[in-house]
Amino acid sequence: MILFGVDFGDTRTGWAVCDKSEMIASPAGVLTERNFAVCAEKTAEAAVSAKAEEIVVGHPLNMNGTRGPRAEKCAAFAEKLRELTGLPVILWDERCTTVSAHQILNTTNTRGKKRKGVVDAVAAVLILESYMGFRKNRPAAPAE
Repeated sequence: MILFGVDFGDTRTGWAVCDKSEMIASPAGVLTERNFAVCAEKTAEAAVSAKAEEIVVGHPLNMNGTRGPRAEKCAAFAEKLRELTGLPVILWDERCTTVSAHQILNTTNTRGKKRKGVVDAVAAVLILESYMGFRKNRPAAPAE
């Protein structure tokens, strides 16, 4: 199944997509857009263009598991994507993915403007990889 990962942000939104076999998640771009509705429309278009069958939106819960204002905004964004695409949209816990993305970029010595342009896509890849790992490791549903 082709999955489309989203790291939604107020200024930049990172995208990632996986192959049909769900083996590899790759960056699919970063959208710089502050308008919520426009960002949702362009993200929906990107997901449809990628032939996504499901969209995974990062859900930034607080460290204690509660939902703060940022998580609420991401939930609203996910709902808007669901309306625009008709696809299933999953909210996926993304705690610490941006921190991990920065660590990865430190390791590859990616700095300056280049770093700013890719960190959200790397975070989207991490969100998608986490969800793919969950799908791969969960037991299959019993046949009816």
